[in-house]
Amino acid sequence: MIPVAEALQQLLDLASPLDVEDVPLRQATGRVLARDVVAARTQPPFAASSMDGYALRRAEVEPDAMFKVIGEAAAGHRFKGTLKAGQAVRIFTGAPIPEGADFVVIQEDTTRRGDLITLGHKVGIKDNIRPAGGDFAKGQKVSAPLLLRPADIALLAAMNIARVPVARKPVVAILATGDELVQPGETPAEDQIVASNSYGLAAMFESKGAQVRMLPVARDNAASLKQAFTLAKGADLIATIGGASVGDHDLVAPVAAEIGMQQSFYKVAMRPGKPLMAGILGNAVMLGLPGNPVSAMVCGTIFGVPLLRKMLGLGSDLLPMQEAPLGVDLPQNGPRAHYMRAHLRDGVLFPDDRQDSSLLSVLATADALMVRPVDEPPRKAGDRAEYIAI
Repeated sequence: MIPVAEALQQLLDLASPLDVEDVPLRQATGRVLARDVVAARTQPPFAASSMDGYALRRAEVEPDAMFKVIGEAAAGHRFKGTLKAGQAVRIFTGAPIPEGADFVVIQEDTTRRGDLITLGHKVGIKDNIRPAGGDFAKGQKVSAPLLLRPADIALLAAMNIARVPVARKPVVAILATGDELVQPGETPAEDQIVASNSYGLAAMFESKGAQVRMLPVARDNAASLKQAFTLAKGADLIATIGGASVGDHDLVAPVAAEIGMQQSFYKVAMRPGKPLMAGILGNAVMLGLPGNPVSAMVCGTIFGVPLLRKMLGLGSDLLPMQEAPLGVDLPQNGPRAHYMRAHLRDGVLFPDDRQDSSLLSVLATADALMVRPVDEPPRKAGDRAEYIAI
């Protein structure tokens, strides 16, 4: 067995950032910006009013001052003349400031009769003008890599960027193995169970930017596994589930080796998830995940997600660790790092009493994986503990 950190580094060394493709802006949400882009225009492109009111000269602003209204400016429709002394232009939010004006009095601070306005006694000092380029200027850069959120999409749209260079989505082929598996909605035989791991991992990987292909379940024989690996052709990552241990029916490793897999490591000092395997098969990274449901999902989080981030050009950073005080005492940990399903309650971390790697109901209600290092000594309630938010 090798330590988790060493296994993760070896796995990440197998992958490289994928190529770049241009997509329409509407398809860029959740994608990773792969190259820097620059604004094609300045925003706002002109000085604009931030309020509804009247544009005039600041030097003429005083209580009870009167002005003649000579026109109107609205968003998309500027006043084309030049403002002179004693004149004002009715202006609305977003409209360009007329030439000659440098102040906007909000309408609540005026009284209007016909074409004349009179200022009140409490006109503020704020000019209510948004300067040209106050948001960004033409040529301003948005730096890659960047996971594009809705606010980023809005910014790119304002910069008049219609197509966006993004990292290609990693193609992940998920291959579950085992005679005991049937698909959700089917009727299991007496000795069968419903496949869950592949669906959970597909949801996890898709949420991190991957394009997932779920392959048919491979049965516990070499011919079925070889056929399944053929169907995985073209994937960037092949994630197998089950069959990676050392039992008589665990055929993934020998079959993969027979068809050319170059193994990087096998078995990691962690629980759940000891029988983890990784290597290169053709042009794809291969990640052999354990068959126990929680083990597969935990290993998908600890290993699969960072691998996808590396492929997307987001770097090789490990999953961010957070800290919280323990809510209970814990005995000494054993010779494997333990990723305990836990709950955060008012900022305090409570590991679940049940840590069996088959209990999906426990994982589904957890919001943290509390990380206990190898051979960690006993812990007391109130001690600080590290966890990964899930």
